[in-house]
Amino acid sequence: MLIMRRNLLFFTLLLCFSASVQAQERTAKGRVIDASTQQPIEAANLRFRSSTQQVNTDVHGRFTVKIPAGTDSVYISAIGYTTQAFAVAQLQADFKVALAAVSVQLKEVSVAQAANNPFKPISQMDIKLRAVNNSQEVLRMVPGLFIGQHAGGGKAEQIFLRGFDIDHGTDINITADGMPVNMVSHAHGQGYADLHFLIPELIQQVDFKKGPYYADKGNLNTAGFVDFKTKDVLTNSMVKLEAGAFNTWRGVGMFDLLGEKAKANEQSAFIASEYMYSKGYFDHPQDFNRLNLFGKYHGRISPQTTLTASASTFTSSWDASGQIPDRAVKDGSISWFGAIDPNEGGKTSRTNANVQTVTTLNHDAYLKNQVFYSHYKFTLFSNFTFFLNDEVNGDQIKQHEDRNLFGYNGSYVKNGYWGNKKLSSEVGINVRYDKTNNSELSHTKDRSTLIDPIKLGDINELNLAAYWMESIELSQRFTLSGGLRFDHFEMGYKDKLENNTKSTAGGNTVSPKLNLQYKASEFAYLYLNSGKGFHSNDTRVVVKQDGRQVLPAGYGSDLGTILKPTKNLLINAALWYLWLDQEFVYVGDEGVVEPSGKSRRMGFDVSVRYQPTNWLYLDADANYAHGRAVEEAKGENYLPLSPRFTSTGGITYRSKMGINAFMRYRYMGDRPANEDNSVIAKGYFVADAGVTYSKRKFEIGLNVQNVFDTKWKETQFDTESRLANEVAPVSEIHFTPGTPFFLKASLSYFF
Repeated sequence: MLIMRRNLLFFTLLLCFSASVQAQERTAKGRVIDASTQQPIEAANLRFRSSTQQVNTDVHGRFTVKIPAGTDSVYISAIGYTTQAFAVAQLQADFKVALAAVSVQLKEVSVAQAANNPFKPISQMDIKLRAVNNSQEVLRMVPGLFIGQHAGGGKAEQIFLRGFDIDHGTDINITADGMPVNMVSHAHGQGYADLHFLIPELIQQVDFKKGPYYADKGNLNTAGFVDFKTKDVLTNSMVKLEAGAFNTWRGVGMFDLLGEKAKANEQSAFIASEYMYSKGYFDHPQDFNRLNLFGKYHGRISPQTTLTASASTFTSSWDASGQIPDRAVKDGSISWFGAIDPNEGGKTSRTNANVQTVTTLNHDAYLKNQVFYSHYKFTLFSNFTFFLNDEVNGDQIKQHEDRNLFGYNGSYVKNGYWGNKKLSSEVGINVRYDKTNNSELSHTKDRSTLIDPIKLGDINELNLAAYWMESIELSQRFTLSGGLRFDHFEMGYKDKLENNTKSTAGGNTVSPKLNLQYKASEFAYLYLNSGKGFHSNDTRVVVKQDGRQVLPAGYGSDLGTILKPTKNLLINAALWYLWLDQEFVYVGDEGVVEPSGKSRRMGFDVSVRYQPTNWLYLDADANYAHGRAVEEAKGENYLPLSPRFTSTGGITYRSKMGINAFMRYRYMGDRPANEDNSVIAKGYFVADAGVTYSKRKFEIGLNVQNVFDTKWKETQFDTESRLANEVAPVSEIHFTPGTPFFLKASLSYFF
C-alpha cells in the first residue's frame, strides 16, 4: 500500500510538473498593425524580458511564439513605430496590437529583425528617411545599385550591381506588387525593366536581396532581386506640384475614396495620377512627356480573406540626343550637350491589371493567389554608329514590339513549431506567358522612312515554375533555411522575314538554395548564403542555336554579418562570389548574338547607418567587385563596363519643427570599357541636396541635383562609329552627359 501511495504521489507530481511546463511553454499568436492605416506591419519584433528568444512578424503582421519560462513582459517594436510593452498574460489567442508611427530611431532596431533577410532593417530605414524624388531614384534605394539614363529620359535605365553591367535588366529580377517588370525577349534587350509606370510617392516598401539564394525568385535572379510594394492605404489625400529648371513640370494627385471609417473596417480604395513634362537640358529639346494613372482597392472580403486589386495605365514619349563621341566634343563640332543625330527618341506604354487574395487558414497557415495581365507597347529610334554602315542615309534603327503578358503566382505558407523549434514552410507555383506581335528591328531614316528590315517576327514564351522553401530554427542561435526551384521554358518564334518560318526551343533547370544564419549575440548576426540561379536567353537566340544555352546557370555565395556595436550604429557587411556559366544574350541594337563566355565575380559590400542624435542620420555604402572572363587570356579578360568600386552616402536632418534636409553623394570609380582595359570609362562624383518644410496640411520643398555642377558622363560605351565627314571609322568612348545643376521646387497640400 505504501509503494502504491508513493507511486501515486510520483505520478501526481509528474503530471503537475508537465502541466507547469506546458503552461510555461504556452504558444501565443497575434497580429501587429499600423494604428493609423490598420495595415499589417512586417518584421515587427517581439522580444521577452530575461530571455534571448525573439520572433518577427510575417508579411501579414502575424506572429506565433512560444512564451519562454521565467519571463513576465514582452516588448513589441518596429522600425518607425513606438515600442510597446505588455504583460505576458495579455498574449491571448488572436492578440492584436496597434503601433503608432514615429520618426525612425536607430536605437530601436534589433539585429534579430534581419532574420531571413539581412537587408530588411536597412531597407526599412532608408525608405522612411529618404524621399524618392523621381522614377530614377526608385532603384537607387538598393545599396550598391547604380543607374544611368542614355536615351532622353523615357527609356529604362542602364543598371549596375555587384560587378555587372546589367544593361536594362539581364541579371536582376525586378517586380512591383508581385508583377514582373522585366520583359523577356524584348525588342531592345533581354530583361528590359522599365519602372516609369510606378509613381514614386506610392511606394510603401522596397524589398531587395543580393545573390541567387531565394527559391521564390526565378529568371534573371543572379545579381539579386528588387520587389517594390505600393501602398494599400493612403494616410491622406494629396496634391503635389513641382517646377524646375529646363522647363520641367510635374503634378501628382492621390485621392482616398472611402474615408477613415472604411479604414477602421479594413477597407480602402484610392486613385492616383502623375503627369510630367521636361524640355530637358540638351541642345535639342527632349520634350519628355509621361502620364500615369493608378487605382487600388484593398479590403477584407470575408473573415479569412483579404483582396487587393489594382489597375494602372502609363504612357510616355520623348526625343533623345543619344550617345555622342568624345572626338566630336573635343573638336568643337558639337557641345557637351549636343547631338550627332537629333532624330532619336521613342514612345512606350503599359496597362496593368493585378488581383491578389490572401486567405488565412487553420494552424498558422495562409494561401496567396495572384493573377496579373499587362499590355505593353514600345518603339525606340536610336543611332549608335552614325554613318558607319550607311554613308548616305545614316545608321538609325527602329525597335518595336507589342506585347501581352499573362501570369499567376500561388503559394501556401505555414509558420509554426516543430517541437520547440520555429519552423516556416512555403510551396508555390509561378506561371508566366509572354506573347509579342511584330517584334521589329529595322534600318530607318528620320523615324519615318523604312530602308531595310532586319528582324521581324512574333515571339511566345512560357515559363512554368514550382518551388519549395523551408526554414527551421536548429537552436536559439542557429537557423537553417533552403529551398529548391524547378523552371520549365517553352519558346517559339515566327520569322516573318523568312516565309513565316516557325522555330521552337525549350529547357528545364533546377535551382537549389541553402542558407545558414547564426545569432552570435544580441548585437551580432552572421549568415552564409549559397545557391544556384539563372538568366534566360532571348527566344530569337535559342531557336537559332537549336536550344543550346537556353538557361545559363549562375552559382553564388555570400558570407556576411549584421552588427550593432552601439545602440546608434548598424553595419551590414558581406564577402560574395558569383560564377556565370554564360553571359549570352540577344543584342537588340544589332540583331545579333554576343556570347561572352563564362565569368567570375567576387567582392565585398559594406553598408553603415549611424544616428548620433534623434535629429541627425548618416548613411554610407561602399562596394567593390573584381570581375573577369574565365576563358580569355590574362589581360584580355576584363568585363566591359563592369563597375569596380562604387559608393553612395548622405546625411539627413529631421527636426520636430517640420524642417527636413538632406545631402547625398554617389561615386563610381573608373572601369574598363573594353576587354583589354585599354579604354577607360571615367568615373564620377555627384552630389544632390534638398530641404522641405512640413506641416499637417502642406509641405514646401526645394531640391537640387548635381549641387556642384559637376561635368560628368552618366553612361559610356566603347563604340566604333563614323561621322559624316570621316573617311574611316573610329573606336572610342561615346557618352551621354549627366544632369547639370538642376533646381526644382515643390508644393504639396494634404487633405
